[in-house]
Amino acid sequence: MANPLVAIVGRPNVGKSTLFNKIAGRKISITENRPGVTRDRLYADAVWRGKKFTVVDTGGIELKSDDNMWKEILRQADAAIDMAQVIVLLVDGKEELTSSDYDVAEKLRRSKKPVVLGVNKIDNFSPDKLFEYYALGLGEPVALSAEHSSGVGDLLDEVVAHFEGGDEEEHDRLKIAVVGKPNAGKSSLVNRLLGFERTIVTDVAGTTRDAVDTPFELDGRKYTLIDTAGIRKKKNVNDDVEYYSVLRAFDAVRRADVCLLVVDSSEGLTEQDVKIIGYVHEQGKPSVIVMNKWDLIEKDTNTVNKFEAKLKTDLSFMDYFRSVYISAKTGQRAEKVLRLACEVYENANRRITTGTLNDLILDAVRTNEPASVNGRRLKIYYCSQPSVCPPTFVLFVNDEQLMHFSYRRYLENVLRRSFDFSGTPVRIVTRNRGENESGMMG
Repeated sequence: MANPLVAIVGRPNVGKSTLFNKIAGRKISITENRPGVTRDRLYADAVWRGKKFTVVDTGGIELKSDDNMWKEILRQADAAIDMAQVIVLLVDGKEELTSSDYDVAEKLRRSKKPVVLGVNKIDNFSPDKLFEYYALGLGEPVALSAEHSSGVGDLLDEVVAHFEGGDEEEHDRLKIAVVGKPNAGKSSLVNRLLGFERTIVTDVAGTTRDAVDTPFELDGRKYTLIDTAGIRKKKNVNDDVEYYSVLRAFDAVRRADVCLLVVDSSEGLTEQDVKIIGYVHEQGKPSVIVMNKWDLIEKDTNTVNKFEAKLKTDLSFMDYFRSVYISAKTGQRAEKVLRLACEVYENANRRITTGTLNDLILDAVRTNEPASVNGRRLKIYYCSQPSVCPPTFVLFVNDEQLMHFSYRRYLENVLRRSFDFSGTPVRIVTRNRGENESGMMG
């Protein structure tokens, strides 16, 4: 059976050839900062997540040009689109969307092929940079920088998910990454949850060198546990093998549905633990903090409360956390881990109807109006929830600059009091809208 064909298309100079070279793993396509360099279709075999495919680079699409060169480039691109199983539409994240972007998007929608939308040249990612690209009508955009290799893996994850065959079962599984410092008990926890010795367990830090995926079923639900290498401080990563092991651990976080953040209770929450937890938070992943080695702690009736207070202080940036105190060695409360993982995943997938959401925000604004800034006050017109995992809410306002971080936090707290979003980040994004438009709250 031939490898699936993946075509990279877009208007000129958006970085298609750079992306092609990154996926191919070598410089095949000529890259130059001027349109029209790539004219013919270029092919290369590639593999991602064990799935082989052929990627094809195309010249920039100019649908409305009468120039013969551009007509030939378009003909070649059309051929690639016709043959492709999956299409990657690449747009320039440093520029405003153009009419050509909309024209190409419309052309791809008519093809009825799966399309993955990549927003290139985004070096410093924030969710609000992506929302204008939903207007292309191609689903959720993926931020990346082909030049610096960031986000390319996320893009390929979306690409291979569209391949026929072999993915249905994987989509049915809840992927849980087990992450933390070396020797926190990650592999012991994995083995406890699985019920057998799947990974090597020693008291030597760094035993697990790779991300080990293990599918299993429990009580009729399918899971994949991903045991990862311990994540050390950068200054302590002293060889290439460990360097790539840490990279694979971060990759496991990116592809996981839920993260178990394993902390050595006997050592307490360290600076490195906080950095790892912060990374998971920044990735927008639901998570459970697993305080392991609880059997080694001398306890009284107030011990858990003391630990929880310490977590709330050190993890003030994610006060939505869920925690459980276990011993992977003895099995104490280990049965709660998977249950909590399922709960926070459900919370991360929670959707609120637009009507309910706007009623809630309207009431919140009436209860506590935004403070005025230089005689101007923030006005919220309406709110929508475009995505989940993490739950993301877009507020259409008169001026984004008037949204103070404290008021954003206030609105997040209103959402959390009204709906169970424990264990998952919540994103609130503002978008400007003209004051003369209808639907204004208040």
